[in-house]
Amino acid sequence: MEYRNVCLEAFAYTLPEQVVTSEQIEAWLEPLYTRLRLPEGRLELMTGIVERRFWTEGTMPGDKSLETAEKALRLARLDKRHVGALVHGSVCRDFLEPATACGVHRRLALPRECMIYDLSNACLGLMNGVVQVANMIELGQIRAGVVVGTESSRSLVEATIERLNRDPSLSRNDVKLAMASLTIGSGSAAVVLVDRRLSRTGNRLLGGVAQANTQFSHLCQGTHDDSGADEMRPLMSTDSETLMHEGIRTARYTFTRFLDRIGWDADQIDKTFSHQVGRAHRKLLFDSLGLDTALDYSTLEFLGNTGSVALPITAALGVENDHVAPGDRLTLLGIGSGINVLMLAVDWQHSLKSHEVVCAGPQAIETATSDETSDV
Repeated sequence: MEYRNVCLEAFAYTLPEQVVTSEQIEAWLEPLYTRLRLPEGRLELMTGIVERRFWTEGTMPGDKSLETAEKALRLARLDKRHVGALVHGSVCRDFLEPATACGVHRRLALPRECMIYDLSNACLGLMNGVVQVANMIELGQIRAGVVVGTESSRSLVEATIERLNRDPSLSRNDVKLAMASLTIGSGSAAVVLVDRRLSRTGNRLLGGVAQANTQFSHLCQGTHDDSGADEMRPLMSTDSETLMHEGIRTARYTFTRFLDRIGWDADQIDKTFSHQVGRAHRKLLFDSLGLDTALDYSTLEFLGNTGSVALPITAALGVENDHVAPGDRLTLLGIGSGINVLMLAVDWQHSLKSHEVVCAGPQAIETATSDETSDV
C-alpha cells in the first residue's frame, strides 16, 4: 500500500464511566479462586492491567459511535457534505442487520451518496476500515471518510465470570484459556481521513503492509454461552501464550516487509501506537522488532484490551498528551487474532486538540462523573 493524497486528520474517543479493577474481578471469582487455590493478584500481575471500563448496562454501540464520530468531525472542522464513506469497524454492533453504520449515518445527517457499511475483523476492524477509506480517497472516489467503532466488554466479562464460578470441573488450564476474556475493556474511537487538499494537519498516511497467518485462526475464538440461558451471551477461548508468540512472529516478518515498503530503517521510527493486549505481549513485541517501548504510548494499564478500538483510542489519547510532535515518523502497529497484522506509516505534522491534558491514565480520567468524552 502506498498513498500520496491521504491525511489522517483527527482521532476522537469516548470512555465509559464505570471502572472495574482487576482486584474487583478476582473478588467476583472468589468461588473459583478458593476451589483451585489461586493466588490473589495474579490477574494484574500476569497482564499489567489494573483496570478496565464498562458501559452502563443496556448501552448500544451505535449510540456511543455516534457520539465519538460527531466529535471527530467537529474537531476536523469537516463539512459533512465531503464525507463519502462511513465505516463501523467494531466487533460489537447494534443488530445483525441493518448495519450499525446505517443508524450512525442517519443521526449524523451525512449525505445520501455516502457509502456506509459495517466491517468486522476482530481487533483489526477499525484499522482495516482506515485502509479501505484511504483507498477510496487515493482513487479519487471520495474526498473524506470516517471510521468509527464501539466495543462493549460487560457481557463477555460477566459471562466468563459466571461460567468459571459455576462449573466445578474446570481446571487451572481451563482458567488459562479464559484469562484473556477478563482483560477486555470497553471504549469508542473514531478516525477522520481526508484528501490532503482538504487537510488542516498535513499528517500524510504514507502506506503500509498487511499479512495474514490464518493457520493459527483457532487460537482465539469467540462463541456464545451454551448453558441454556434465555440470553445468548458471548464467551471466548484464547490460547494466550501460543497466540502471543505466533502473533509476534508474524509481526516480525511483517515489520521487515513494512520497512522495505516505506523505505525506513527501524531507528528512523520516532513514535508508535500499537494494539494494547498486556504487559508481557508489549515488551516481547518491541524486543522482537528491535524498538524501544519508550517510543510507544501505553493505555493497557487503565483501559485493558479494548479490541478493535484499542489502537485508535490509544492514538487519540497519545495525540492529546503530546506523544507525537511535528516531523515525527509515526508507525501504527495493528495485530489481531486470525492471525492478522497491519502496519501503517504516517508523516506526522500537526495535532488537532480541543484542550490540553496534563496526563492520560487513571489520574487524568478518574474525575469524570458521567460518560466521559474527548476529542483530540
